[in-house]
Amino acid sequence: MAKLTLTTMLSLDGVMQAPGGPEEDPRDGFDLGGWVVPYADEGLSELIGDWFARAGAFLLGRRTYEIFAAYWPQVGDEEDPVIARRLNSLPKYVASTTLRTAGWQGTTVLGGDVVEAVRELKAQPGGDLQIHGSGVLARSLMAHGLIDEYRLLVFPVVLGRGHRLFAEGGVPAALALETAEALPSGVTMQTYSPAGRPAFGSF
Repeated sequence: MAKLTLTTMLSLDGVMQAPGGPEEDPRDGFDLGGWVVPYADEGLSELIGDWFARAGAFLLGRRTYEIFAAYWPQVGDEEDPVIARRLNSLPKYVASTTLRTAGWQGTTVLGGDVVEAVRELKAQPGGDLQIHGSGVLARSLMAHGLIDEYRLLVFPVVLGRGHRLFAEGGVPAALALETAEALPSGVTMQTYSPAGRPAFGSF
């Protein structure tokens, strides 16, 4: 059975919107895009490359898919033998109620019952089924308990507004910390696995 992993970049206050550039995602008037760029260094690239190397397939929301599809097919394997090679050669599944066809080679559009389609994908053998970004999709799958591992890159910046991974109204859940690492840039890498419902008490 494939492990469904979520890799995402978060500000300290949990925002995941538009990490890569000012024009990436201006929804709801968001004008703080590109907040990851000042922290991008070799250590961050190696860490992300290690995660991509474990991929067996990719599962993306429509917005993230369109961002990826506009860039990565133009990058050759010799330029990026890890990320580009895998994104361009491995199966890609895009969850969308509006997208009908996808031009990026190896892409399948998941319409209809995405949750059930993801359950079927998870039942197949192979490497990680990886979600990158894709907040709307991630929150939907979190609500159904389908994510097996959270790979969170937390950046030392507070944005104050924007779309958050763990949004208001989400299903309460406990997570178990599996690994943690601090990069020289101040970025921290944290991986978590689901640990059931939260426990409560009092002092």
